[in-house]
Amino acid sequence: MNDIAALARIDSFPYRHRLREVMSTPVLTASGVITLSEAVRKMYEARVSSIVGVDDDGRAVGIFTERDLLRVLSNDGPSGLEISLAEAMTRPVAAVSADAYVYVALARMTRIGLRHLVVVDDDNRPLGMITGRALLKVRATEALVLGDSVENARGADDMRAVLDNLPRLARGLLDEGVTARNIASVIALVLRDTTGRAAELAEQSMLDDGWGAAPSRYAVLILGSGGRGESLLAFDQDNAIVHDGKPTDDPWFAELGRRLNDMLNAAGIRFCDGAVMARESKWRKSLEEWRDEVHRWVYSVENQTVMYCDIFFDFQPVWGDRALAEELRTMAMEKAAQSAFFLRYLAQNVAGMDGSIGLFGNFVTQQGRLNAKKFGLLPLVSAARMRAIRAHVPLTGTDDRFAALRDSGALHADDLRDLVEVREVVLRVMLEQQLADIAMNIPPSARIDPKRFDKRLRHRLRWALKRLRTLKFICGVAG
Repeated sequence: MNDIAALARIDSFPYRHRLREVMSTPVLTASGVITLSEAVRKMYEARVSSIVGVDDDGRAVGIFTERDLLRVLSNDGPSGLEISLAEAMTRPVAAVSADAYVYVALARMTRIGLRHLVVVDDDNRPLGMITGRALLKVRATEALVLGDSVENARGADDMRAVLDNLPRLARGLLDEGVTARNIASVIALVLRDTTGRAAELAEQSMLDDGWGAAPSRYAVLILGSGGRGESLLAFDQDNAIVHDGKPTDDPWFAELGRRLNDMLNAAGIRFCDGAVMARESKWRKSLEEWRDEVHRWVYSVENQTVMYCDIFFDFQPVWGDRALAEELRTMAMEKAAQSAFFLRYLAQNVAGMDGSIGLFGNFVTQQGRLNAKKFGLLPLVSAARMRAIRAHVPLTGTDDRFAALRDSGALHADDLRDLVEVREVVLRVMLEQQLADIAMNIPPSARIDPKRFDKRLRHRLRWALKRLRTLKFICGVAG
């Protein structure tokens, strides 16, 4: 694996911008049945250097570029232009999600030696194109191999090499003025990629050991902050499995969960203290079993089930059948939204999250530290989740959920601005504290020491925690 010790010297642009912001659109596509001469004519008329071959459902199956044209003409001469696009194009097509950060594309293009990268949606339909020329403006250092290193990890040691460098990456981004919200998103994406790669390797190891292929469709899910895209440096495992198999299939999925969790732990993502992991039967179920479980949660509400919902409803699929995971999301959202008692209970739970600021405006600490996650982040995250469930909003990111409320007229733009700012302030002090603790060989946590921050940042934190009290009422969660 390439050395990524240069993380402190990175150009922050690739970590702040997603591919949908820099991709070229529209992307030129065609059915593979057309002749190569017709494909070249289309490329010339559109003034582009590539064409993407698609199947009958519009999914990308291959790509033909100027370099491929030179190859065909060199081998077959002009007669080569009479073959079909399907025969000449390169398969499979190298593709990446529109939500991926620019650093992912840069790393992949560098590693494979590509000049073109197709940007696709969740169904692998082309949305745009990334070219080397388009990325000249986002020059970066060797640190950009980070995003691609996880995908090519051969085991836990390779994954740990990436995760061990996350603090250095976070410090470099902070120093370059990147928001804490964007840094949390980058960290979460690395955790998602790591979980997905661990699942892939776990499945392959089961094949190698004679367990056979998966007995049914399934998806590995990352839960909690990883699913929301809001992770910092005090991370542990929160994952689950959904499948559409029979009860007799559980031994296979139990073994997959065990191997997945062991590999992640060895990589540095420690076991969850609350046992929210795929190796546990409670977090490994068929779609029908999950339907029954969610029903119990929302109609027999108690503090424990609220904790489960806090983790579960933010999930994202990282490996396996994405469509199955989205079936689970639709079912869970509909079930939860039907229970008025459940929604009231969630609202009351958020309303009770207070105690960070004392009567005279002082920070309320224990042993000199304030739990910024409990008193600063959880009220916002929980309020956004509750409102998203009630409004049938499938988004998982906190800012995205609040933005959807604004777009529906349920939240004023000024309040959205303050919600985003409050979350930024809290994430910033948590990240700064975690980096300071790591530097002193103290395990990072959600607990901050307000005294370590300068007067200006303490003032912003005090404002954020006070503003949070009124925002909870504005968001309609206080009763």
